Amino acid sequence: MIEPREQEQAQATLRTPRDCLRWGESALRRSDAFLGHGTDDHGDECLALLLHILALPADSDPRLLDARLLPDEVSAFVALMKRRVNERVPVPYLTGEAWFCGLPFRVDERVLIPRSPIAELIEARFQPWLDPDRVGRVLDLCTGSGCIAIACAHALEHAEVDASDISEDALAVCRANVERHGLEDRVFPVRADGLDGLTGPYDLIVSNPPYVDAEDLAAMPAEYRHEPELALASGADGLDFTRRLLIEAPERLSEDGVLIVEVGNSDRHVMAAWPEVPFLWFEFERGGHGVFMLDRRQLIEHHESFKRAHFTG
Repeated sequence: MIEPREQEQAQATLRTPRDCLRWGESALRRSDAFLGHGTDDHGDECLALLLHILALPADSDPRLLDARLLPDEVSAFVALMKRRVNERVPVPYLTGEAWFCGLPFRVDERVLIPRSPIAELIEARFQPWLDPDRVGRVLDLCTGSGCIAIACAHALEHAEVDASDISEDALAVCRANVERHGLEDRVFPVRADGLDGLTGPYDLIVSNPPYVDAEDLAAMPAEYRHEPELALASGADGLDFTRRLLIEAPERLSEDGVLIVEVGNSDRHVMAAWPEVPFLWFEFERGGHGVFMLDRRQLIEHHESFKRAHFTG
């Protein structure tokens, strides 16, 4: 905790960006703050907050580290650090911005903070599993901020992308990001409960849906409590949404279409529920796990198995 006395002392004595970064990193480390929303380094978290306060880019001249700060700038930085430490608010919610696939996105507590390993698949344009020049329609299911939909539109220049979510609050954020990136003619936010009302056919359905099981949800660090539970929780084993998706997806896919779904730590429940299904599990260079792919033929072939699991799970 940053107590009032420490806050007052910091505001009175910090003079330069270097001072602020040193003090902020020490405060984060003492508090055992959890790092899981875009960085794994205490110093990088402090730097993101300070650059936000100073309205400076990440590649600013290092000589600025020893520049003299205004008292109001110091006070603003200390106030954000206090919220980060005492309230456990993730940095992107404090700055209002997160990065995904090298692109900036507006974020707030209406949406998850972008961090999906699906970013690596988008950057590779989904090759070799898809021919990017033949992808005409994409669905980003449970779009949240719209980061996956917008990144897909950048990577797949011939595609139109539906960005669907059940939350109207999330779609408001998504629309703002679509407008920010000038993609109103290619990315279409749409309110939908799962696949209901979405007709397709889509060459690619990609989804980072709710998938956190009850055990993991109960054990989550406090930072995750700021994210919408609607976008996290999905029943006892985390698969309530995924069961339904596996049943309904074939009807929305084109003949050669594929389904890519992130299930995170609930991958063990997927493998236990359907040991006979040949899920392709991706491996990621930058970390992350629990993302699988099935094509339309495989979904149809195992349809009865998915149906049984839906009604018994």
